[in-house]
Amino acid sequence: MSKSSIKYLDPLVIRKLKNIEIKAKLIVEGFITGMHKSPYHGFSVEFAEHRPYNPGESLRNIDWKVFGKTDKLYSKRYEEETNLRCQVVMDISDSMRYPQKADMTKLEYGAYLSAALLYLMIGQRDAAGMTLFDEQIQFYAPPKSKYSWLIPIFQRLDAEVNRAEFFTKKTSTAEVLHQVALKFHRRSFVVLITDLFGSSSDMEPLYQALQHLRHEKHEVLVFHLLDRQTEEQFNFPNRPIILQDLESGEKIQVQPQQIREQYREALSKHFARFKQKCLQLNVDFVEVDIAQPYDKALADYLVKRRVIR
Repeated sequence: MSKSSIKYLDPLVIRKLKNIEIKAKLIVEGFITGMHKSPYHGFSVEFAEHRPYNPGESLRNIDWKVFGKTDKLYSKRYEEETNLRCQVVMDISDSMRYPQKADMTKLEYGAYLSAALLYLMIGQRDAAGMTLFDEQIQFYAPPKSKYSWLIPIFQRLDAEVNRAEFFTKKTSTAEVLHQVALKFHRRSFVVLITDLFGSSSDMEPLYQALQHLRHEKHEVLVFHLLDRQTEEQFNFPNRPIILQDLESGEKIQVQPQQIREQYREALSKHFARFKQKCLQLNVDFVEVDIAQPYDKALADYLVKRRVIR
């Protein structure tokens, strides 16, 4: 891999995470032998149950031992093991390029988080792909289960992180998720990485898009990235400051101390409604403070996921 391709794969992080299995909580569909349960039954490795033999069926699945004991014909059903298909869908709108003066922006944090997740999925013989979006899908790599597939993905991530322009990429998460829901003909694991800041305060279209994904039987995980100190707590210096919308360029002058409590209350209600909706839709929701190491955020979620299975 080139230097830019491996930038997002810290060997120390991979060693920490490589033994953590990512298994779908819901039954997933697949087509090659792997680690995950399939809703289909066939001639495979794990016995499921007996069922009465129907005349005209193949004789190869008949349990002759049972026939010898009962003088009745029963067929064995097997539960297939299948690979999980994972698609990481990451917001690359300009709001994700905050904060500029910190060690890492939300966009760069998301790139590292995505890279670690993709690497782990392929490492356990699953198929992984990537979608990058703002107002529309800007990059799409369908799920594949080979490491070489990560090279163009990491190169594109690097290009987006280092992009110089501002005020050019707004967000249309709902529209993109509807497109994603229709792209996959097999049940998949869709991981949305976003800051949940869009061009509209109306979240209903986003709820409908998540519902669409669940209706198509996809499992959904939302990693919500934010800089907790400023974006959630509104901890700015107590002096007049100018805030600028990174997507529209609009500026506003505020006195943080005067609006801090009102802002916190409004944002808390906003995200509480979203979390409640995710709970109703059986969508995993994980809040991630970008001040927290990305490998810890991922490891904490994977450990929790393993425990609750």
